[in-house]
Amino acid sequence: MIPIRTAAPNATEARALLAGLRRTVDVDAGAVVAELAGEEPDAALLDLVSAPFASVADVAERLARTESYLRERGDRRAVFLTVYSRMTAAVRTAIGDGAFVDPEWAASYLVAFAERYRRALVAFERRAFDSLPRPWLIAFAAAARGETLVAQDALLGINAHITYDLTYTLGDAGIDPDRDAKREDHDRINAILARLVQTAQDALVEAYDAVGIAGIDRLLDPIDDRLALLGLRGVREFAWRNAVLRADLPEWVGEPYVDWRTETVATGAAAVVVAPEFDATESARLRDAEADADVASALVEAVQRRM
Repeated sequence: MIPIRTAAPNATEARALLAGLRRTVDVDAGAVVAELAGEEPDAALLDLVSAPFASVADVAERLARTESYLRERGDRRAVFLTVYSRMTAAVRTAIGDGAFVDPEWAASYLVAFAERYRRALVAFERRAFDSLPRPWLIAFAAAARGETLVAQDALLGINAHITYDLTYTLGDAGIDPDRDAKREDHDRINAILARLVQTAQDALVEAYDAVGIAGIDRLLDPIDDRLALLGLRGVREFAWRNAVLRADLPEWVGEPYVDWRTETVATGAAAVVVAPEFDATESARLRDAEADADVASALVEAVQRRM
């Protein structure tokens, strides 16, 4: 059993947890559930994503098809997939290039990570809101309502997948045996994610510039403040510490404790993205400008150039 002091939040985590607790109350998940409960699921979308991912190649192929399907229908859930499908392709290439100590584990990690997204998407589409992690409920509901900016849709998806899902992905893939080697590969994957998140930020700015909308950099800069209360580097360390706690603490205490830590930080970060520090006039200006421009298509083009 690990010492209690090891399980206690460090100073950075404590600040993030306190901030998350303050911001979490800003999100009315019950109202979201009530608003969307009457909508019919999309049978064609469910056909694409109902089956679990079988391999790295399957992940790459079906994420790309799902992005295309959603984008063709003007579904804002495609915005996150525009970024995530390219992230997956980059990790797949790194696996093929021999960048990992244990390529089989890295591949299982990639598939497990994608499975977390797939299950969340299926739960939302089937209106199984009780089984949907709260950060994903916030992200998908914002996209469905169409009240957020394209940039916010991208950040909400990135937050839910990295700040929330990464903890559980490590548990799904397993951090033992050879924990040190797996930590090394975790760090390698995270280095790829960090570069790609920065690329996504640059692509978002480029997309808005391409359609003549200025001022979006205030939402994105610094991206650490918007993406996670811990910062990008901190949230990846947070995920590893959570995985260690789940593995080493007794199940009766480790699982609920890690669940609370993860949801508090991820939901608080989502609240920061949903309610940025813009004044009402600036928010209205950006929304009005987006209504007259196809930022989502401009983002696809910018991402394709950069990733």
